[in-house]
Amino acid sequence: MRRHPLRRLVTLATLAALSATTLGTTAACGDDSEGAESGSGPVTLRLGYFPNITHAPAVVGVEKGIFAEKLGADVKLEPKTFNAGPAAIEAVFSGALDATYIGPNPTVNAFSKSKGEAVRVVSGAASGGVALVVKPGITGPQDLKGKKVATPQLGNTQDVAVRYWLKQQGLTTTKEGGGDVKIVPQENAQTVETFNSGAIDAAWVPEPFVSRLVNAGGKVLVDERDLWPDKKFVITNLLVSTKFLKAHPDVVQKLVDGQVAANEFVNTKPDEAQQAISDAIGKITGKPLDLKLIKQAWPTLEFTNDPIPTSLKAGLDHAVEVKLTEPVDLKGLYDLTYLNKALKAQGKPEVVQP
Repeated sequence: MRRHPLRRLVTLATLAALSATTLGTTAACGDDSEGAESGSGPVTLRLGYFPNITHAPAVVGVEKGIFAEKLGADVKLEPKTFNAGPAAIEAVFSGALDATYIGPNPTVNAFSKSKGEAVRVVSGAASGGVALVVKPGITGPQDLKGKKVATPQLGNTQDVAVRYWLKQQGLTTTKEGGGDVKIVPQENAQTVETFNSGAIDAAWVPEPFVSRLVNAGGKVLVDERDLWPDKKFVITNLLVSTKFLKAHPDVVQKLVDGQVAANEFVNTKPDEAQQAISDAIGKITGKPLDLKLIKQAWPTLEFTNDPIPTSLKAGLDHAVEVKLTEPVDLKGLYDLTYLNKALKAQGKPEVVQP
């Protein structure tokens, strides 16, 4: 909301006479959607993330005060948690979020829907941590014919991955759940129950649900890392609102500095990071994530600042091939200048801007 402090001090007639001046002052002040009003105190950075292992840098960065330290006293951090990419992206579009950790498919959707205007990827966060878990009797792709396979959401990153992989094996799927293999989109927590009950035969899911299904008697048929060059593919990157980026590039730099520092902590102090994740999820959900489960899932993930743009582009191509989306021109999606500045300051190799 625009605020006019002169309103209480002048008459309506005087205000009318000063309208041009007032409007100019108001325009210069900005509004709350940019994080904070100029000169009215600290800038507010509203940061979204998911309370799970694939968002470990975000969870640890918040829990350990790494972001707060890097952002400094002039920036007020407001962390907000989400359970699904579309909800986080909608929050960015509505102005309720300034930045968020997010998966590749919601990233592409946000860029596409806004015609390349609303968002930019400024850093990577994590790679890997996804697999196809099946019932013990399934030994190969052809055994999946006539079976039900769960994914987290129609058209999400894992949903695209399994449909594309099945197509490569000569097996068909449809959006409606038909074809040779019946895809059943459902929430990951529900998938553990349906797998146990026999309502589904397999699931293409991220950690820690891979480990949960394995512990429930399943086995990994496909580790998605094996399908990508150098076993690397983006599972989480850091996306910022273009509006916020233009208004507060200095804050975005500090945020990316925090991301690099959080990944350093995660990679050099894994035991502390794992405990922080368990504790943080407990605070957010009311139930800590089993530390043994985190340790079991940990080796399947790589926490990297590289957003691996080639894998995001390949994932988009796969989605087009299985007819879940239209082609998108990704030019302008990445702005890695902030990341490379942070990496250079740490003496680390820079990432190539796509």
